[in-house]
Amino acid sequence: MTDNTPQAPAIGRRTVLVATGATATALAVGAALPENSPTSDTAPVAAAAVCTLTREMTEGPYYLDGALVRSDITEGKAGAPLQLTLTVVDDDTCVPLSNALVEIWHCDALGEYSGFVGSNGHSEPDNGTFLRGGVLTDSSGVAKITTIYPGWYRGRCVHIHVKVHTNTALTSDGSFTGGQELHTGQLFFSETVTTAIAKVSPYSTNRVTRTTLAQDSIYDDGGAASGLLTLTALGSSASAGYAGSLTLGVERS
Repeated sequence: MTDNTPQAPAIGRRTVLVATGATATALAVGAALPENSPTSDTAPVAAAAVCTLTREMTEGPYYLDGALVRSDITEGKAGAPLQLTLTVVDDDTCVPLSNALVEIWHCDALGEYSGFVGSNGHSEPDNGTFLRGGVLTDSSGVAKITTIYPGWYRGRCVHIHVKVHTNTALTSDGSFTGGQELHTGQLFFSETVTTAIAKVSPYSTNRVTRTTLAQDSIYDDGGAASGLLTLTALGSSASAGYAGSLTLGVERS
């Protein structure tokens, strides 16, 4: 299974990454980690009011319409907890966007996407919804989503897909419809952290050779400006999981 669709050379919609106050205080993430924490991910950030432009990234072949609007998308999937905090802002003003729907989807620890189970060599129940979903941003532009640390599959580094929509309507079945898609991108993870995660169950049972950030055909080594999350350990071991944060700026017009 691969997800190596070439990136579009032209960028129709601009996206930016903005350093928030919370991010700025975590310039050295290691300082916030437990003393015996095995890993940390430190990434330089810009001043709070500075917007850094970055391009969108491919949607990939595993997107499904009709994702559920919910803050916890795990559906009992085994893996290290991942608590995402994604902030959406207007790229022109850096003002937070409230009521924007932030949608994510990613594979499980063994590299399988819901709706496509079996593509990475495993067989399990597949209802087409695990590790998919989205939430509306609050008045501060913040969307918080609980999931697990993604696994990997042949040809791609560890990543999460993300879309930002505005003016959506919630449906009676818990999904959403309509609106305007402002951003399609991907979120990436520190190799140091991923190496630690790969040693714990169930990730350690994934026998597919892992593609690193440096080897990936999509990630362009642009750091936070290209979707690299700031990660903070939730405990003293990789299995305890991580908190991941990023601020996304979108072009509203």
